[in-house]
Amino acid sequence: MEYRFLGKTELRVSVLCLGTMQFGWTTDEDPSHAVLDAFVEAGGNFIDTANIYSSWSSDSHPGKSEEIIGRWIEQRGNRTKVILATKVQGRMWEGPDGAGLSRAHIMKAVEGSLARLKTDYIDLYQTHDTDPATPHDETLDAMDTLVKQGKVRHIGCSNYLTKDLGEALAVSRNTGSVRFESLQPYYNLADNSECTPNLLALCEEEQIGIIPYSPLAMGFLTGKYQRGGELPPSARASTVKKTFLNERGFRILDRVTTIATVREVTPATVALAWLLNNPAITSPIIGANTLSQLNESLPAGTFKLAAEEATSLSEVAGQ
Repeated sequence: MEYRFLGKTELRVSVLCLGTMQFGWTTDEDPSHAVLDAFVEAGGNFIDTANIYSSWSSDSHPGKSEEIIGRWIEQRGNRTKVILATKVQGRMWEGPDGAGLSRAHIMKAVEGSLARLKTDYIDLYQTHDTDPATPHDETLDAMDTLVKQGKVRHIGCSNYLTKDLGEALAVSRNTGSVRFESLQPYYNLADNSECTPNLLALCEEEQIGIIPYSPLAMGFLTGKYQRGGELPPSARASTVKKTFLNERGFRILDRVTTIATVREVTPATVALAWLLNNPAITSPIIGANTLSQLNESLPAGTFKLAAEEATSLSEVAGQ
């Protein structure tokens, strides 16, 4: 596995980040621990979660993913060998400060995450989304306090548009508070609707590390969706159908699978390598319910596209 520095920090993270939204939702604890073990054994050290995972599931609850990771860390005794990232913003309890990015919510929410993760510090604490009700000054001041207390090492943001990120960076410059060192946007070869060229340019200019989520387009770029075929058993199949099962989507997938066949790797490896070919991208976030799913993506940790292959993919995707 290769490694890159995250933003301007000293955090040296694997070029693949393991996302854990599925832990406690579509995969149980033992398989989750097996995926974590295999990821670390392959050289991965960057693990991403959020305090609200999996609040949307009737079979789960907010904080369950963090709890599963925390028990794994406790059992393996490997806290110093992994870089933990989690998020704050979603609703965790009732009341006016039960969600958002106010100082009151952040200061209480971080204690819950620390307890569930069974650690006394978080390497990367990220705002999960913007909060129009709270000014950046208040959010960043709270984050600055957590860094000074040693409970958080660095901060990042997720789902911020160019305007949001630019405003937050300006506040950090003007107040001297900690700044966002990373951005977690929805971004993949088939869809750059949220991670626009302007946002990519801002991150590259400011040396903000980009850790894209859904880099395989909710599984579409793995090749498991076929023209005219039945939808695979996936919680996201209906969304994939509406978004990607069209002529443009299959043109992109055809190009990915052609390169994958020639290079004797999986389509997932090619799609991830395209992202990593961009120097602005630090570490795409991969998810896996099983070891076989994880193994489809792991080769991207060392695989390189030829220049003409990367250009060909960009052209067919219009990026």
